Amino acid sequence: MISISHLTKTYGTLKAVDDFSLTIGAGEIVGLIGPNGAGKTSTLRCIVGIQAPSAGHISIDGHDIVKDPVDAKRRLAFMADDPQLFDYLTVTEHLRLTARIYQVLDYEARAKALIEELQLTGKENALPAELSRGMKQKVEIACGLLHDPPALLFDEPLTGLDPLGIRRMKATIVARGKAGGAVVVSSHLLHLVEEICTRVVIIDRGRKVADGTVAELSEQAQSGGSSLEHIFLKVTAPES
Repeated sequence: MISISHLTKTYGTLKAVDDFSLTIGAGEIVGLIGPNGAGKTSTLRCIVGIQAPSAGHISIDGHDIVKDPVDAKRRLAFMADDPQLFDYLTVTEHLRLTARIYQVLDYEARAKALIEELQLTGKENALPAELSRGMKQKVEIACGLLHDPPALLFDEPLTGLDPLGIRRMKATIVARGKAGGAVVVSSHLLHLVEEICTRVVIIDRGRKVADGTVAELSEQAQSGGSSLEHIFLKVTAPES
């Protein structure tokens, strides 16, 4: 579903992503974690076509994100950590616009289901200025899920959510993976990653330094039975 081969991204003399390769198949929920400045955001932006790779190749469901960007982007959704909504469109109008862009034929049924799933009932006619930070996050995610893409990328999906919203959002992400989606969750909340992800990738200084289940990473790090936090701190510890 998502194939990344030898991705490199540079900004002048800074190499933000360094020879990063990763394949995510249908049904996988991959947690992408790393210290601040590790290259996670640059990696995500290259995967979804916001930025062009300096080197390497990325394909979404067989479509190259650089050579075939329209078809590639039709097959993905990127839910950024800072939702960008149109000031003068209501929640329903955001969903309607998204449906037109992606040519979603059964728009009304899908929109209604997502509004219920993401606890937006009663906010259908609200403008962004009338919504909390968490509600805006839910609107962005509803728009991303509307066309049912096979590749889904979530960047800090729990920001601004209350405890019930967190529980529902975790269920939403897990459900997409179980339905066959290739899911990436980038977050600093290691307990979230440990709870819902089937696999974890740790990136540090632009390079992939660990890849596997929590149990596999624990064995690789020689930290048997340790939490993901312990593994993360050990793998990303500065070299002495």
